[in-house]
Amino acid sequence: MPLPRIACLAVPLFPLAARLRSEPELVREAVVVVEGNGNAARVLAATRLAREAGVRPGATLPQARALCPKLVARARDETCERAAQEALLETAETFSPRVEDAGGGTAFLDVQGIERHFSPSSPGSSPELEMGRALIAAVEAAGLPARVGVAASKLAARIAAGVQESPVVVPPGGESDFLAPLPLGRLSPEGGIAMTLERWGIRSIGDFARLPRSQVASRLGAVGRALHATARGIDPRPLSVREPPSSFEEGMNLEWPLVSLEPFLFVGRSALERLCQRLEARGLACTRLEVALRLEPDGHQERAIDLPAPTRDVKTLLTLVRLELEARPPGAPVAGFTFLGHPESPRQAQLSLYGPAALSPDKLATTVARLFALLGPARVGSPRPAPGHGPERFALVEYAPPPPPEVRRAPRAGRGLLAVRALRPPIGLEVILGGAEESAESAPLEVRTPADGEAARRPRIQGAIKVAAGPWALEEEWWTETPVGRDYWDVELAGGGLYRIFRDRGSGEWYADGIYD
Repeated sequence: MPLPRIACLAVPLFPLAARLRSEPELVREAVVVVEGNGNAARVLAATRLAREAGVRPGATLPQARALCPKLVARARDETCERAAQEALLETAETFSPRVEDAGGGTAFLDVQGIERHFSPSSPGSSPELEMGRALIAAVEAAGLPARVGVAASKLAARIAAGVQESPVVVPPGGESDFLAPLPLGRLSPEGGIAMTLERWGIRSIGDFARLPRSQVASRLGAVGRALHATARGIDPRPLSVREPPSSFEEGMNLEWPLVSLEPFLFVGRSALERLCQRLEARGLACTRLEVALRLEPDGHQERAIDLPAPTRDVKTLLTLVRLELEARPPGAPVAGFTFLGHPESPRQAQLSLYGPAALSPDKLATTVARLFALLGPARVGSPRPAPGHGPERFALVEYAPPPPPEVRRAPRAGRGLLAVRALRPPIGLEVILGGAEESAESAPLEVRTPADGEAARRPRIQGAIKVAAGPWALEEEWWTETPVGRDYWDVELAGGGLYRIFRDRGSGEWYADGIYD
């Protein structure tokens, strides 16, 4: 049975790398990530410029500033680290479906057989080395530095990923030889066991592995026995495969609270760009955007923006956030934010081989989302008939076009019928009857639109009635205080044109309801 092959993706100085992913403009600066408040804050990680100035982890912030006056300090940000860890895992899932979240900028993935997809690019290379280089390139494209180690066990792969010359591939069965010269601290033994081994004179992993297994188990117990097996390159722990997330999160804690909208949108744009890049890498789009705001001093607000169609357009999402915050301002300075995008597969369209290019579903979704933001939720959607007899009654439902047919269907033959173009709202008419003895039910002899300031915006309807058909009565809600009663006619004018008109029984006014085309 072949030995398993496990790759470890490790991001060095993960708190710092996660922060620089959110603020890439600081990459060329002397930056430290600190934990704590005030002068008691201590350095967790530092960039190369800061380390060259003498700044080391564990130093206090005043000590670090004394060594490097131009030092840029950032507090540790759990939101940035959470998003960076998810980006790391999503990158690993593009190589293998079996990925374990080890936390802290570390991920394990099962790469058994994946090396067959890579061919050596140089005489001294190997398929697994090429796979490791491809992993590093993919993680760097996501905005994070990475090191890769490949071995038959998770421990050996993790230690191999800690070597600076990355990627490092441990040959199958060579885990014990790889671990032997390394210091014992690489195994991270418990405090009591570490002190016992130090008294025994054990300094390297190889020295510990050469001890008799039975003697180690009798003196150090079950924990010592498992540690001894690890030192010999045996790691029985299987991969704990993670479940794909149901949403995508990006955000950060701000260095200074923001009181106006424009600076917040400037910072939020980069977060939305990272969110859309992650969605695009998985072939998804955002259908619902949740915005969580952390307010000064201890406030918290959450907003939810439902999009009419899935989209990955950053400009559209930023416009929706702007309109939402303009409509309901936070009311306090914003100290941090989180964007939570709920994914959905983007809509597909049938492409044409010979005809003009079809409208892209993404562009259509973007246009609908912008209209949704500009006009409001009650004015965007697909019209559907509403219960009732009035022809102008309609309801708006969510825009969801049906999928294109799998095969091309022949168009239906026309029946020679006319189509009516409804006029909304109906246009008022002046109806001139033949005489005073004419009743309301008799056919009118002449119609015309009133001459007023709105005449240029409406179709001009004027002429003598040549043929009239009707009336057709419409009654609705007769049991209410404001019932609807109308009499409809279809009329053809002597000068040409076929129209549908009606008279309101309550007011006696006449209206043009539609034009037959």
